[in-house]
Amino acid sequence: MSPTIALILLSLQIITSFLFTATASSSSPPGGFTIDVIHRRSNSSSSRFSKTDDQLGSPYANTVFTTSVYLMKLQIGTPPIEIEALIDTASGIVWTQCLPCLSCYDQQDPIFDPSKSSTYKEKICDQDPNNPCRYEITYVDQSYSKGAYATETVTFQSTSGQPFVMAETTIGCGHNNSLTTPAASGIIGLDRGASSLISQMGENFFSFFSYCFSRKETSKINFGSNAVVSGDGTVSTTMFTKTEKPNFYYLNLDAISVGENRVETMGTPFYSLEGNIIIDSGTTYTYLPDSFCTKVKDAVDSVVKVERSAFSGDMLCYDTADIDIFPVITMHFSGGADLVLDKYNMYDNTGDNYCVAISCVGPTQDAVFGNRAQNNWLIGYDTSSELVSFKSTDCSALY
Repeated sequence: MSPTIALILLSLQIITSFLFTATASSSSPPGGFTIDVIHRRSNSSSSRFSKTDDQLGSPYANTVFTTSVYLMKLQIGTPPIEIEALIDTASGIVWTQCLPCLSCYDQQDPIFDPSKSSTYKEKICDQDPNNPCRYEITYVDQSYSKGAYATETVTFQSTSGQPFVMAETTIGCGHNNSLTTPAASGIIGLDRGASSLISQMGENFFSFFSYCFSRKETSKINFGSNAVVSGDGTVSTTMFTKTEKPNFYYLNLDAISVGENRVETMGTPFYSLEGNIIIDSGTTYTYLPDSFCTKVKDAVDSVVKVERSAFSGDMLCYDTADIDIFPVITMHFSGGADLVLDKYNMYDNTGDNYCVAISCVGPTQDAVFGNRAQNNWLIGYDTSSELVSFKSTDCSALY
């Protein structure tokens, strides 16, 4: 193995607001674990969980909303130290800032000091004890982390009353970092890659996780059987993978309705039957390719009868403080998964103006279904069945 491992993640990691159907069965299996977030699928799914899940309980950690992204609370090290890191379904590793710092940003909580943890162990490359395995991650918004790979104990709370402990979890210990969300100590990668948190959880948990984002209160991110989304109102759509970017969760967006006006992807280069948009918890807004994005914005503009306001960039904004004048937007995913979005999800109050929370990107960039559009939806990922399930939910009142 090379002493330097360069990971250039092509996720649209835009971490500020302007950067980065089949109905499931109502049967709920036991076990799994849950992580609280700050700021259940079918009977066949249930049968895959063993009594071990009951014995382990439901591990969980709190999550919080900060400005434009969602952070997960968890503990690392021995004794355990709590960190708050950005939840990112389009990133591949777990990293946090570590002492000593060559160049660290000012984070809200104390920076993790691995010298005070009895379970921290730096990974060695080329069987050379003097050659630690290095990593370097650069995101699209130019945030980055550089440091060393290590194994460390990661701990969650659990409904069993006992801690849920992941020993020897691979993390990145960042000594040179820049992040546009300084409240976060780092990033929790949850993509399909082998080094993501979900992939390191083991066979009892790695196929299932869910979250419910609320901008008002704490909520949860769940793993294992506790993450199965089911019941009345649940809709599901197929997940896809791409050879060129195999770790992302792609969905297929068929159309977007603006009020009663349904704007189809068919007839545009965006049209696909095998996935055309990434669902990404680490990106704030929704990003669509120009060929389709312009049609959606034109449909909004044909309904809104107030003056446009000037804004830097390509955001469509209006001189109004009244969100009620805007049309309801519905996302139509394949399989009949139609998500009727709250107006908050699609319109952003920037002071005296409201802007449509959709931005246009060029043909070489990925379309992204961002976290603002996901607000107040219970969203479950089932990689064993390649399904994402959605259930309209008041996430602040869910737990």
